[in-house]
Amino acid sequence: MIATLNRLTEHIEEHLTDDLDIAAFARREGTTEYHLRRMFSALAGMPLSEYVRRRRMTVAAADVLGDEDLLDIAVRHGYGSTEAFARAFRAVHGIAPGELRRGHGPLRTQTQLRFRLTVEGSIPMDTRITDRPAFRLIGHAARVPLIHEGVNPHIQAHIAALPVEEHSRLKSLSTTEPAGLLQVSADVDPDYTEGTPLTYLHGVAVDADASVPGDLDIIDVPAGTWAVFRTTGDYPAALQQTWAATAADWFPSNPWRLRPDPSIVAILDRSADFSTATCELWLPVERA
Repeated sequence: MIATLNRLTEHIEEHLTDDLDIAAFARREGTTEYHLRRMFSALAGMPLSEYVRRRRMTVAAADVLGDEDLLDIAVRHGYGSTEAFARAFRAVHGIAPGELRRGHGPLRTQTQLRFRLTVEGSIPMDTRITDRPAFRLIGHAARVPLIHEGVNPHIQAHIAALPVEEHSRLKSLSTTEPAGLLQVSADVDPDYTEGTPLTYLHGVAVDADASVPGDLDIIDVPAGTWAVFRTTGDYPAALQQTWAATAADWFPSNPWRLRPDPSIVAILDRSADFSTATCELWLPVERA
């Protein structure tokens, strides 16, 4: 995966002024666009789309400093008007192209990324691979924004709004793994862009043919393979660190890739104030 990401950044450099077909590139590399975008975002700390925009505007700045017509520059970099180009330029550099030509600055440069894998191996990851038949996730769903670090207040408010007895009711409906009350994230942006909406479901897993109370939301999950990572520590920091470690350490050194099904967190044990917890992170995977 590290080699693939480096070939991707080279491909982007060769096609900065073209329409990038990331799906076609992923197919040639024997992977999927979904997995490629998720790994890029996790390792680079920014969405792939944002990196492409920053690189294009970095190169465009050199053109703007010349005396070429701004419309010609805009069109060459994929924009249909000087206004659209100026908005993208300002979003990256903080100034408009015209201001740059009048001597304003400084510019913000995005250098080409290079990915490297540092293998430490001092802390083994507690991981298991399991094949699961189709099942259903049932519970109470809400659309919330993606937040990378810390407690997500939107999820917190969603759970807090449920009656106390509803948690016990949901737990009693669980009939299959992952067991117990679950935190489910579905419809996540492939670029994993902070602030983008996702579907969060607070619920449980049941068999695919289970009858479901009419007041509950349903996410049907097809049969497939799952990588299950167990973590214990501060909540949610340890869980978020585990997800980051899967991208930085586990996926690059194992023959698996993500597939676009929900990710699931099962809370196995927790302190009374939920400051610490033992969790299982279930990620849908397939052979790379």
